Amino acid sequence: MEALNELCDLVAAHPDLLLADKLAWLSSRCAAAPAAAAAPQRASRAHLHSLLALARLLPAGGAGAGDAAPPAPLLSFLASHAFLSPAFWPQSFAAAPFLSRLLPLLAAAPASPALSSALSAALLAALDVADPASAPLARAFLSAAAAAAPLPLLPADAAPVAARLLLDFPASEEAPARAKGKGEDTLVEENGGVRDVVRRFEEEDVEELERKEVAFRLIVHMLGGEGGLETGQVGKVRNAAARQVRSLTDFLKIRKRDWREQGAQLRARIHTKLMCCQAAVVVLVRSVSTMETDSKSSKDMLQQTLAWFIEATKSCILSSWRKLKICEELFCTLLNGISQITVSRGGQLLPVLLIPLKPLVVSTCSQADMTGSSPGALFEAVVKLSCEIIEFGWTKDRALVDTFVMRLAAYVRERNDYEEDGKGKDAVPVIRLNVIRLLAELCVCLKKWEVVDMILPLFIEHLEEGDASSPSSLRLRLLDAISRVACLGFEKSYRESIVLMTRSYLDKVKALGASENNTLPSEATTERTETLPAGFLLVAANLRSTKLRSDYRHRLLSLCSDVGLVAESKSGRSGADLMGPLLPAVAEICSDFDPVSTVEPSLLKLFRNLWFYIVLFGLAPPIQKNDAPTKPVSASLNMESSSAIALQAVAGPYMWNSQWSVAVQRIAQGTPPLVVSSVKWLEDELELNALHNPGSRRGSGNENSAVGQRTALSAALGGRVEVAAMSTISGVKATYLLAVAFLEIQRFSCNGGILSATSTLNKSNSAFSCVFEYLLTPNLTPAVTQCLTAVVHRAFETVLSWLEDRISDIGEGADVRESVLSIHACFLIKSMSQRDEHVRDVSVKLLTQLKEKFPQVLWNSSCLDLLLISVHNELTSGPVSDPAWVATVRSLYQKIAREWLTSALSYAPCTTQGLIQDNFCKPSGVQRTQHTADVVSLLSEIRICSGKNDWNGIRTANVPAVMDSAAAASGAKKEAPDFSLEVLSTAVVSATVKCNHAGEIAGMRRLFSTMGGINMGMASPGMQSAQPHQTFDEVFVSKFVSLLQNFVVAAEKQPIDNSQFRETCSQATALLLDHMMSDSRANLEGFSQLIRLLCWCPAYISTPDAMETGIYIWTWLVSAAPSLGPLVLAELVDAWLWTIDTKRGLFASDMNYCGPDAKLRPHLIPGEPEAPPEKDPVEAIIAHRLWLGFFIDRFEVVRHDSIEQLLLLGRMLQGTMKSPTHFSRHPAATGTFFTAMLLGLKFCSCQSQSNLQKCNMGLQLLEDRVYRAALGWFSYAPEWYESQNKAYAQREAQSVSVFVHFLQNERSSPVDSPSKSQGREGEQNMADQTHPVWGCVDNYATAREKRKQLLLTLSQNEADRLEVWAQPINTKDTTTFRGKISSDKWIDHVRTAFAVDPRIALSMPLRFPTNATMQSEITQLVQTRLLELRTIPEALPFFITPKAVDENSVLLQQLPHWAPCSVTQALEFLTPPYKGHPRVMAYVLRVLETYPPETVTFFMPQLVQSLRYDEGKLVEGYLLGATRRSNIFAHILIWHLQGEYVDESEKDAEAQKGSAFQSLLPAVKDKIIESFTPEARDMFEREFDFFDKVTSISGVLFPLPKEERRAGIRRELEKITIPGDDLYLPTATNKFVRGIQLDSGIPLQSAAKVPIMITFNVVDRDGDPNDVKPQACIFKVGDDCRQDVLALQVIALLRDVFQAVGLNLYLFPYGVLPTGPGRGIIEVVPNTRSRNQMGETTDGGLLEIFQQDFGTVGSPSFEAAREMFMISSAGYAVASLLLQPKDRHNGNLLFDSQGRLVHIDFGFILEISPGGNMGFESAHFKLSHEMTQLLDPSGTMKSDTWNQFLRLCVKGYLAARRHMNGILTTVNLMADSGLPCFSRGDPINNLRKRFHPEMNEREAANFMVRTCVDAYNKWTTAGYDLIQYLQQGIEK
Repeated sequence: MEALNELCDLVAAHPDLLLADKLAWLSSRCAAAPAAAAAPQRASRAHLHSLLALARLLPAGGAGAGDAAPPAPLLSFLASHAFLSPAFWPQSFAAAPFLSRLLPLLAAAPASPALSSALSAALLAALDVADPASAPLARAFLSAAAAAAPLPLLPADAAPVAARLLLDFPASEEAPARAKGKGEDTLVEENGGVRDVVRRFEEEDVEELERKEVAFRLIVHMLGGEGGLETGQVGKVRNAAARQVRSLTDFLKIRKRDWREQGAQLRARIHTKLMCCQAAVVVLVRSVSTMETDSKSSKDMLQQTLAWFIEATKSCILSSWRKLKICEELFCTLLNGISQITVSRGGQLLPVLLIPLKPLVVSTCSQADMTGSSPGALFEAVVKLSCEIIEFGWTKDRALVDTFVMRLAAYVRERNDYEEDGKGKDAVPVIRLNVIRLLAELCVCLKKWEVVDMILPLFIEHLEEGDASSPSSLRLRLLDAISRVACLGFEKSYRESIVLMTRSYLDKVKALGASENNTLPSEATTERTETLPAGFLLVAANLRSTKLRSDYRHRLLSLCSDVGLVAESKSGRSGADLMGPLLPAVAEICSDFDPVSTVEPSLLKLFRNLWFYIVLFGLAPPIQKNDAPTKPVSASLNMESSSAIALQAVAGPYMWNSQWSVAVQRIAQGTPPLVVSSVKWLEDELELNALHNPGSRRGSGNENSAVGQRTALSAALGGRVEVAAMSTISGVKATYLLAVAFLEIQRFSCNGGILSATSTLNKSNSAFSCVFEYLLTPNLTPAVTQCLTAVVHRAFETVLSWLEDRISDIGEGADVRESVLSIHACFLIKSMSQRDEHVRDVSVKLLTQLKEKFPQVLWNSSCLDLLLISVHNELTSGPVSDPAWVATVRSLYQKIAREWLTSALSYAPCTTQGLIQDNFCKPSGVQRTQHTADVVSLLSEIRICSGKNDWNGIRTANVPAVMDSAAAASGAKKEAPDFSLEVLSTAVVSATVKCNHAGEIAGMRRLFSTMGGINMGMASPGMQSAQPHQTFDEVFVSKFVSLLQNFVVAAEKQPIDNSQFRETCSQATALLLDHMMSDSRANLEGFSQLIRLLCWCPAYISTPDAMETGIYIWTWLVSAAPSLGPLVLAELVDAWLWTIDTKRGLFASDMNYCGPDAKLRPHLIPGEPEAPPEKDPVEAIIAHRLWLGFFIDRFEVVRHDSIEQLLLLGRMLQGTMKSPTHFSRHPAATGTFFTAMLLGLKFCSCQSQSNLQKCNMGLQLLEDRVYRAALGWFSYAPEWYESQNKAYAQREAQSVSVFVHFLQNERSSPVDSPSKSQGREGEQNMADQTHPVWGCVDNYATAREKRKQLLLTLSQNEADRLEVWAQPINTKDTTTFRGKISSDKWIDHVRTAFAVDPRIALSMPLRFPTNATMQSEITQLVQTRLLELRTIPEALPFFITPKAVDENSVLLQQLPHWAPCSVTQALEFLTPPYKGHPRVMAYVLRVLETYPPETVTFFMPQLVQSLRYDEGKLVEGYLLGATRRSNIFAHILIWHLQGEYVDESEKDAEAQKGSAFQSLLPAVKDKIIESFTPEARDMFEREFDFFDKVTSISGVLFPLPKEERRAGIRRELEKITIPGDDLYLPTATNKFVRGIQLDSGIPLQSAAKVPIMITFNVVDRDGDPNDVKPQACIFKVGDDCRQDVLALQVIALLRDVFQAVGLNLYLFPYGVLPTGPGRGIIEVVPNTRSRNQMGETTDGGLLEIFQQDFGTVGSPSFEAAREMFMISSAGYAVASLLLQPKDRHNGNLLFDSQGRLVHIDFGFILEISPGGNMGFESAHFKLSHEMTQLLDPSGTMKSDTWNQFLRLCVKGYLAARRHMNGILTTVNLMADSGLPCFSRGDPINNLRKRFHPEMNEREAANFMVRTCVDAYNKWTTAGYDLIQYLQQGIEK
């Protein structure tokens, strides 16, 4: 509730925040208002709190508050009167406090009819309550209303309330009797009279008194004015009030023992009676003030009222109840009434009042309980009344006032017998002490020199008359009064007072030595240690005159010198005891002294003497840290020697009053540097003092004293001075240097070394300006120079310690800390231009240490601006120009600036560039000056690049995301792969753009102001005033808000105009910064919305261009206005968390289409195929990477100086790492993901920072979440991703490498350190409970280290993989992972991975495929924890094994519940080693049924072959079921079944082995046909009949001569018609046949029957039906096409893999379908010619052919064709390596119209080759000389095109290796098919070997490079072409 109250008060106090409506809405949600009913509904506490919140939000009353009605819940609460019922209030709820808080809030609200009516009704209801149960609530309400009066009641509503209140005043009220004269008394002495009075008062009902009090307080504001009471009613109220006041005297005179009531009952009666009388006094004052001024009755009434009041006040003073708070309040009310009545009548009543006022004052002063330090409220009230009357009468009747004052002063002169009766000096009359205090208070309050001149002489006279050496309490009181008078600043009285006070103190000090052995009165000590020091301090604190303060400063310092001298001359006394009490006053008077101003030598000497004595007496706080407790001050402390004092002063503990220690620190702030040209005069002076007193401590044994001083000096300087040099320093010099050390160290320990009193222009307020003065002193000896330099370093250490102690400060404290750091750094930068080389060296050294200790200074705009300005500033100091000095200083500045900027750029390049640009934009910036050559030269040498930089090691700028963000912040475009950012050029360009935008805004603002605003359209005169005038900010803020919102809306539908978006954001930023410079608080809501949109729009749009614009804008904002940093970061963190919630970019975890895997489903990867998203997910991922770079940049800037922003980043990271599963698994997100992990670990490394010590547990938990998320990345198989951006892969690899580097160098967590007891305790506790991230852990530290090592191993592998992908032809092995891990370590890794997430362990074999230990451990873990893995298909190979099938393992029982795997994985279980196990087969079929039949059609040859082992008819059942779901599946299956038929003529012994299979084929076919529906059967018959007719043409042509065959084809085609529109090509089921091109039939050459090529007109199934395209097909008879089908299946899988990865490799797996035994249909590759055909028309090679077809070498068309040839050659190189196709003569190589290569005719693959498998073609793929001419123009394998060809080959090979098992399974299932390729050797194992699974990625890449080099123009390739040319006539 307190927080809600504070928030409401804040909103009410700042209505411009526009939050009131939101809070009102929030409050109204709490509960419904109670309805007025007979039985009110009980309210909730939430409802009551909401009422208070609403009341707090009401506007304050007064003019212009408006007549708006309060919120309905408040009015309903008052009008319902339910609050008067106990049933309304919640149980145990205190209603009275609630009402006492609510009613004042309502009373402060503006009057409105609704509120006035509701309050009036509520008051009347409370006044008329009759129910006893409701009476307490009614009293509470009325009491609260009375206390809150006046209530905002309108006259009409106040009248009935007043009428009701008058009923409480009986009509019989008569005027009371007049006040009794002197000597009269109401109470008689007899007991009977007292008892009668007591009985009369006890008969008064307390509740009745309460009601009268409430009535008085409510009705008092209805007296007089509009709507007030009538005269008779006023008289009635006045009489009632007067009677209460008149009874007060009798009431107060009753003693406590006379009351029959006692205890709480009596106290309640007393309190109620006095409260009632207090209210009556107010009523009486108000009523008499409304009376006519001239009537006699009015005057009589006024005098009578005054008499009553004075009589009552006397009774209060003399009453035994006067100490009660209510009695004090009553007394104050009476005196206020007296004052008001007197002032209201001019001067008429002044004579009447002053006569009785003096006895009243004297009576008050005569009370003994008012003599203490706090005289009490009664005394203060009398002083206040006296001041008011004197002030009033000063101009009315001066003589009368003077007389009154002098009569009071006469009591000071009275001398009674107390001084002569022998009773001692303590019996001073109380009245004299109090009158002195009263007169002093009058002087202070009136501030009139005339009054002071009357009173002060009396004080001084009595003070000088007494014995100064034997003071009394009267003397102490007089000294206190004199000091108070001196504070007024009247010069005469000031000088008289100060002279007296200083003389008195010095006399006391001198007397102390003379009376050392005598017992002094306590007042003597009090005067010296308390009264006079307090007086000195009071004067110092209150003097305002500069002249007097300067005089007073001189006098106090002189007094200190005199006191020190006296103390030195007194043997055995402690000088600290004498000088210490003066220090607080000296500190106060020096608080406003400017230490860097010009100081008079006399004043400097006094300051020097002061610090000498401070050091000699040990008064300064220790300057070495010591935790010993501070000892209290000693009245007389004897020290054996000055050396002991000095040593203790340095090391502590502090022996004196802690206030003196603070005072010394304050004095140090105002002390000028104790700079002298020679210290000889110091020796003369101190030795002279010693000679004057040979018996003093320092007079005897000067040499011993000197040794002690040197020892203390050495300790103070931390041993920085050489011993030899120290020995040359005399004792007095050592004392001087020790004083300097104490002064300067104390100066820096207080306020961080900032001189707050500095006001001199062009002077720094850094205390270094003081301490450097010593180094600039000429003619110093080397020893003194060493000491002064050591003082500088000790002072620097002090300020470092001060800053470190405040490293955890937030808010204003953090601002102060950073301001101190900036001021000192700026001074040190300036000091580098000093002529003295030693000073320059010290400045550079200190500045370097400051940067190392507090790196945030690197990004302080003031320091950077000063540094850049100093580089080129004219160095004019000194009377004579010195070119050598100028050159040296400029060189030094350039060196420091270069180091500064390089270091800043290496950690936070975004912010640094923003600051440089901002410096260029400032009016005093570098570009506005004439001397910019040095700066241009400096900045032109600085650049950031992705390669070698100017700094050592890996820093933040080495993170690619940060580099990209830096480019965005600079405004530069990064196109080249090796990005290099020129700081100067980009800064100039961006600064120019920013200045232009700022100029636009400034110009528009001036134009707007000149034109008087913008008239939005023409309005009628009557409507013109209705529209409020809009300011410039309101108009343009709303415009920019609207434009940015439109961009967000447009981005959801289509890409936005990035240049326009950037322009709008820049203009909006310029407007925002222009507004901030004006310091205006107008339109905060609009600008807050603008900032929010500037931060959120890039996140909404989520494109790289938009994010680059965002980073540019955000950097601009935080650089130009650092105060916006937390606000911008808060909005960005919210936007980042929003992207997590909405699953965008890096967090698109629910996107099934999340990378290459999605494109390979379900053939090679488990899962349903998904359509690609409308937007490329990589765009949003890149946007997130840029964003992360900016976050890392800001982290480096704020990590040391802003806990608020660190915690914001912590919130962002907590949300980011909340779940390891909400990250995108797209391989393009690898670098972005690990950059996020890097930021997380960097943030967690803040555990070592002192500013986050309290957050260690949270940081440790965050670190665990980072580890968990990072390990989660490896729960999926490793993938590749190829981007169009050539530098993308390198940046991804570098991102992971930087993460690995940081992980390797990460320091141990506190939990690992035994010295950290807290960490150990946390570890112990962690073992006893469930960890929120890891669950139950036995040994947290050990497990953490294992997880770290596992993460390191996996991350190193990922970095190596990506490095190979980025540099595929770099044959040097640069991998960080060498496999040097023991078997036990691998087992630990597997177990750790399995404990974190089993999927991590299951993915490890894909990264380390040859590690048998790891495989074995994973197998064991899978088989023992099988139930946990049923959703992970990747676990299947670890328990479904041939061995498990042989043993019929119980593990197979889990298969019915297992998640579906990929099709190839399922097909593998159909191979013979698994023996058709029922459980395995059931799982396989369930997987196949999971996917649509059209998807499984691709593997139809393999499914047909699996029928060979289908003993349980399960596969047959699946096939039959699928044919019923898909006609196409049925047709393709039938064609493949027919393709497996064996003609009777071809049957041999081998074929007989498959007789069962052969007999099964027609049976399955018949079952399929029988299951067709009529519609399906009709379609089947039309489809098969049509293509059977086309195929049978070949048989018709065979007998015909060759020259007639083409005509024969046409004749046969004319006979064939298209039977329907749903006829499709068997080789391409997505193409409908629309017709046959009759002239397209071509007979082809063949050794067997006549194959023919026919062209069909086709349309796409899902395309435009009018878009008819030709498609040629070859119909073969007598040739087995099944081997081509297998080869093209593998090629199709490779094509899918390449496309999924994003590789630009070309393969064309044309369609081939066997339609019967020795029959098939083959698609013709469109728009192609064979190399043989090309050679028939041209004699040259490929290079000449390409030049003929595509233009000259270097032309765009030629280079495009060359690239097409390259990508196709690389694709077929990978495919050829795996399939080993032979017979690669030029007739089997096709080239399309774009220059792409296509391989055809795969009659020889795997282990077979032409010529009886002689294997003549030894190259893995064909790369003939003419092909190398295109791929390698240089002919030396060093050209860019050749390297690009190698990169494509290597990447294609690496991508294919990832899916080795799927390809092997596809081939392996055809092993028993009888295809020739399986007829010899070991084709399956050899295919596996060509994948080289035993190699890592780098080894595989090198293998592929060697393969390409081996194939390069190999002689066997050229020889085979020659053989084919000679044998077949095929062009070579």
